[in-house]
Amino acid sequence: MSEKKVVVFIVEGPSDEAALGTIMKDYFSNHEVQFVIVHGDITLKNCVSRDSILKKINEQIEGVKSKYRYRQNDFLKIIHIADMDGVYISEKDILEADVEEIQYYENHIEAKNAGIIAQRNKRKGDMLYKLRKTGKVNGIPYRIYFNSCNLEHVLYGELKGYSDEEKQRLSDNFADKYDGKAGEFVEFILASDAAVQGTYQKTWDYIEEDRNSLNRHTNMHLIFK
Repeated sequence: MSEKKVVVFIVEGPSDEAALGTIMKDYFSNHEVQFVIVHGDITLKNCVSRDSILKKINEQIEGVKSKYRYRQNDFLKIIHIADMDGVYISEKDILEADVEEIQYYENHIEAKNAGIIAQRNKRKGDMLYKLRKTGKVNGIPYRIYFNSCNLEHVLYGELKGYSDEEKQRLSDNFADKYDGKAGEFVEFILASDAAVQGTYQKTWDYIEEDRNSLNRHTNMHLIFK
């Protein structure tokens, strides 16, 4: 049982926690920070729909509650960090190509089956809309923040298909760079040309426009406002 309030971070993969974990624990040092790794995009998991996505998020929190024996009122907030993966681009910017895996570029996506990607984007977009309009999950304040096209794009400045090994190495190096320097990370993300200006609502409106969900953008800086 903790006297400190708990801040839960929901992230997609181990490299996300590796890059941001020590920074967030340093910044939120007055609280207890727990990371939940969902191993992929939670909006694209099987059996998850617009109607069930909040239940799925709550399941992650219940897992943390059970593991660490927290009570409901121990939680301060939930911070969900998600990759955009070009979710809001026009269907005409999804091109069919002879590729094994989906390829992301700053002005288009290439995939073996463009129709499947368009369906994926519609499904993911619907769930992201619900999540960004959700202020609480089971009574706990909740906000979802984006990285476009993904976390690596925002932190390391290059849009490419990083291997898991590359992601981990880059994340470890990034964490080392800002170890004990959370304030410097906040300055970095606030000053970054990737940081979308405006309110939480305005940043989400922006990322939905044109090809912005492929271009290098984030609203993670709002975590620190």
